[in-house]
Amino acid sequence: MAKRAEAPGRAAGQPPQGPPAQEPPGQTPVRERGVATQERTRAKRPERYKVLLHNDDYTPMEFVVTVLERVFSKSPSAATQIMLAVHRSGLGVAGVYVLEVAETKVATVHRMAEDRGYPLRAGVEKE
Repeated sequence: MAKRAEAPGRAAGQPPQGPPAQEPPGQTPVRERGVATQERTRAKRPERYKVLLHNDDYTPMEFVVTVLERVFSKSPSAATQIMLAVHRSGLGVAGVYVLEVAETKVATVHRMAEDRGYPLRAGVEKE
């Protein structure tokens, strides 16, 4: 077996080294920069909107409770509490949602009230 000739200036068994890395002028050498990290961007939470029910003198309280139970998934006791708040103060918060969901719920309330001939009104307000 013939012995391989080693490159001058290199000890036997060491991997060959290429030319030293050239750093662009004005930049910190790689060995002095530290660990590369990337900033994480956080997704902004969507804005929330309150769905408000407005009091009127013609819509029965039972119908308002039914709307709150069916459209807003409220329990009978929670629906009754919201209905009483609407009745006493003229306005009540049925729920808080992202804009598209809030608008859909308002449209559903208006459709249900119109189908039964009641003037119940709902609206959307930024939280």
